[in-house]
Amino acid sequence: MDRFADRRAAGRILAGHLADYAGRDDVVVLALPRGGVPVGFEVARALRAPLDVFVVRKLGVPGHRELAMGALASGGTVTLNERVIVGLGIGEELVRRVAEAERVELRRRERAYRADRPLIPVAGRVVLLVDDGLATGATMRAAVYAVREQGPAWLTVAVPSAPPDTVEEMAEIADAVVCAWEPETFTAVGDSYADFRQTSDDEVRALLATAGAGTDGGGPDGGGPGSDGRPVAR
Repeated sequence: MDRFADRRAAGRILAGHLADYAGRDDVVVLALPRGGVPVGFEVARALRAPLDVFVVRKLGVPGHRELAMGALASGGTVTLNERVIVGLGIGEELVRRVAEAERVELRRRERAYRADRPLIPVAGRVVLLVDDGLATGATMRAAVYAVREQGPAWLTVAVPSAPPDTVEEMAEIADAVVCAWEPETFTAVGDSYADFRQTSDDEVRALLATAGAGTDGGGPDGGGPGSDGRPVAR
């Protein structure tokens, strides 16, 4: 397929792959900011589900910040990539310092996007965890583990694009993975988009306000396919 025009267009396409979740009152869409929010906005709107953000910060290797040695998520969950840490001989103190620095940014973003409002309750509900794409999946993996601690009935990772091997790895920890496009040749998430401009904090706030984030709503009781809490996977 051709590249997605932008994140909003990708969200509309992804929503089409998630039709079995539409109109149910137990579905919650959690988007990873910032880039996952425009995607999640379109998914939530199409499915008539509430939208909220779930903040995750990558723990980058000092001097090579794009290389993740782990990730930090809302609620304080830390996921470490032991292969990277051991392979590069990174000590516990360095990991601690990087995690503390990212914790400051995580708290800033949570205040900026949600102020003092708590996360939409997810216990016993079906959670769609949305981002604008996956590369290594390190950030999403931390999000999955952190959301699991809150007791959802079902957790689906939903993204517009990702390499096939990352989708397979994600399927080992999520209940389902929905990916609209799995390019055989995958170099970066941005390559799946014609317009991959950075999403701003203001855009995140505006989309959350438009979606009515913070309301514990959703569509009418959907029944229908998947109403037993086991929606259709990929």
